[in-house]
Amino acid sequence: MTATTDGQHPVFGPVLSELNERHRDEVLTAFAAVEHGRDPVPEAQLAALRDATLRRHLRRLLDRVGRTLVQVGNGHWTSGYADDVAARLSAEGWQPLPAIDRAVLVLVLVHSVAIPRSQGLLSGDSWTSAHPTSADELVRYAQLPRGEIRPALQRLRAAGLVQSAPWRGRGPDTGTAYLPGPALNRLTPSARQRLEHQLILAAAPESPLAASIRAKQAASEHTDGDR
Repeated sequence: MTATTDGQHPVFGPVLSELNERHRDEVLTAFAAVEHGRDPVPEAQLAALRDATLRRHLRRLLDRVGRTLVQVGNGHWTSGYADDVAARLSAEGWQPLPAIDRAVLVLVLVHSVAIPRSQGLLSGDSWTSAHPTSADELVRYAQLPRGEIRPALQRLRAAGLVQSAPWRGRGPDTGTAYLPGPALNRLTPSARQRLEHQLILAAAPESPLAASIRAKQAASEHTDGDR
């Protein structure tokens, strides 16, 4: 499909036609901000994020392209794949990252989020962490080709999936360390929870938190089986 004479993609027409010119501009501005911004956008900055009615139109606009609005913390917003779209893409085998990048990303998440959370050092369900993972640590413990880990970290950083932080830990590690990146904020709550549970089960399978997760999963499977 091609753009209309006013520069708008026709897939958005049914939603935008219901708005006056000012509200159209506000919704389109918010759409561009949440879709293309590196970090979640404060709702105070944009009318279409503050106003519930305009935000509903923004959700509909995102839905037209398989996306959804994701709230991050208190009063910040970004966008991500809708759960049903993500499930369909996964079932079709779509995978935007090569295997080495996925493995390195999991290692960063396990060491900087899952292990600290299983130890009670992190609370909540955000990706914010004060426990960076050093590049040396990843090289030392990963069962991956040593020469491929640092290039993978560079690609993940460029994609916003990890971010660098100074290494302040003890031991011989020096230089750059890594934390989860802002792109992970684009996960919907259910997608984020599934990933966090898998990481905890992998990082600390014998922990009380892992036992709680397994119990909830078993109860959910039992409920689904009764339907």
